[in-house]
Amino acid sequence: MTLDDYNRFCRSLPSTTHVVQWEGAHVWKVGGKVFAIARESNDGNSLSVTFKCSPMSYEMLAEMPGCRPAPYLASRGMKWIQRTSAEELDDAGLKDYLRASHTLIVAGLSQRMRRELQLTPSAPAPKSRSAKTIEAAGQHSKSKSKQLKLASARAHPSARKGATS
Repeated sequence: MTLDDYNRFCRSLPSTTHVVQWEGAHVWKVGGKVFAIARESNDGNSLSVTFKCSPMSYEMLAEMPGCRPAPYLASRGMKWIQRTSAEELDDAGLKDYLRASHTLIVAGLSQRMRRELQLTPSAPAPKSRSAKTIEAAGQHSKSKSKQLKLASARAHPSARKGATS
């Protein structure tokens, strides 16, 4: 795959934007979120393409010749792979993974953003473990706060609404 092929393919996906940043990397985004990054080698003979993937695909691709966990991203626990050669993952397979990366990013966008971008409505993105924990803690906190107010009102009748001293 050439850089032009990569850019042409990413451009064909719905609601994408392109920017060249990070010292010449061709970055493709959807809803302002990156789904693919490509950079040509200094001699222009090879193209490294980085993309997000599912945890299962990540485990499989990380062991495949010509692919590796993406520098910087994978070291931070993110499931991103970098294809450095077509040794095992050919261009057709790479396009499938780029399409899947786009879909993963779209699924993580808010429903409002998906509507604004006129992307096919899909189920809301699953909440991360930390979001669930924060939400549960918030509900617990609200419940605890309500219990404390009731206990305080019982203990101090003058604190009740309409009570006189």
